Amino acid sequence: MKLLSSIALMATALVGAFPVAAEKLVILHSNDTHSQIDPNDKNLGGVLRRKAVVDSVRAVNKNVLLVDAGDAVQGTLFFYLYKGKVEYDLMEKMGYDVAILGNHDFDNGAEHLGELLRDSRLTWLTTNYDLKGGPLDGIFQPYVIKEYDGKKIALIGINLRPEGMIAAGNYNGVEYLDGIKAANATAWHLKHNENVDMVIAVTHIGYSGKPAPKDVDLAAQSEDIDIIIGGHSHTFLDPADHSKTLLKNSVGKDVLVTQAGKQGVRLGEITIDLDSLTSQFNVIEIDSRLDKNQDQELKTIIDGYRAGVDSLMNLRVARSAVVLENSEPALNNFLADFVAKRGSEIAGKKVDFAIMNKGSVRRSLPKGDITEGMIIDMQPFNNLIEVLEVKGSDVLDAFNVMAYIRGGDSVSSELEITMDPETRNCKTVLLNGQPLDPEKTYTVATIDYLANGGDFMEPLTRGKKIASSNSVINQDLLKYLRTEFKKKKINPDNTKRMHF
Repeated sequence: MKLLSSIALMATALVGAFPVAAEKLVILHSNDTHSQIDPNDKNLGGVLRRKAVVDSVRAVNKNVLLVDAGDAVQGTLFFYLYKGKVEYDLMEKMGYDVAILGNHDFDNGAEHLGELLRDSRLTWLTTNYDLKGGPLDGIFQPYVIKEYDGKKIALIGINLRPEGMIAAGNYNGVEYLDGIKAANATAWHLKHNENVDMVIAVTHIGYSGKPAPKDVDLAAQSEDIDIIIGGHSHTFLDPADHSKTLLKNSVGKDVLVTQAGKQGVRLGEITIDLDSLTSQFNVIEIDSRLDKNQDQELKTIIDGYRAGVDSLMNLRVARSAVVLENSEPALNNFLADFVAKRGSEIAGKKVDFAIMNKGSVRRSLPKGDITEGMIIDMQPFNNLIEVLEVKGSDVLDAFNVMAYIRGGDSVSSELEITMDPETRNCKTVLLNGQPLDPEKTYTVATIDYLANGGDFMEPLTRGKKIASSNSVINQDLLKYLRTEFKKKKINPDNTKRMHF
């Protein structure tokens, strides 16, 4: 008995001599996974692999919060065929706790979105969308407070301005409130009235750039926000680069800013020490090493949707002589030239040129066989090709938007555009080797999303629509490939047509 008493006394002394391990909260976060249920064409990501990581973290940590920062949908055949049901169902099965919307969640309209989310068990947040009286009314909360080991952690959701990013008519019943004002007012209330210990802003506004506000603006103009978990810009923020992940707020305090890229190829991991309220950021790569730990229940659910996906993914329509990366000029040139050709057909006359947006090109294409499913994945949106008559001065304004907002976009072979790296406006615009005439009216082929002002292309709305395709762009493109590339391979021009 004396020996046992001595051991107990020694243990008590050791506990007093060394600090007890602090309680912690682990936040796992995704963003812009874009319907990437299976691994992508680089064999990275995939829902089953992500679930394996989530399960392993939950198995060894008492407090785990799983968060999504928007655009869980749009970009693969799963969304094309099933309109979001698969992605939201899988989020439920993976045990997501909190989520916000991205712009692509509205791709089938607010009414359809409301039907999908009405019975969701997730906590859906939006702090700066007023949804009263609309189809999303009653589904969202402006904030949520969660308590872990006596510490109160609050989350808010900051969304982007719909105008210019979401097709008109798809966000009915959504009133945008200034993101920074809403974030700061709500964070102040949470810190000073609700007495929370930390405020985390989950955002879908993008890390940096134009148009404001972005995460860097929110961090700089905030006082009560401690962490920003971002999305929309598909930015991978390296945890080692503190110049980008630790930003000063308006009172000189560090704000941790995180984002995990796109397509679910990484999962962000924030570890909060609940004693000191300090945070560390890490990323977990989602790759093939995780395949041995598949959740069979989740796999069964996915397999139930797979037949329709596989039928399209295995149907060959053409062959490519080269790999066509969606980030490189060749594929973007190919699409712009196709839109010019198709625009001439539907207008009954040759168009002067075509304009496309790089953001619509959602995947690369391999060398060799190109399938119907690949083409739909590459151009998944329900866009129509349209032909406009646009005054030259308005065209120049549109090119300046393309330069300023996105650092250039896709144009057909008739154009060569040089941009100024300092002003990010166009220095020269040559059409068939001659300067574009601001006073002339041009016949322009594009997609209805851009023609209606999407991607901030308001200058195109000043034009006059003269023709429109009766089928969406991926169907027009499939028909073109089947007829024009029966005996030849795709091998497009790789010249950068809009460049600094």
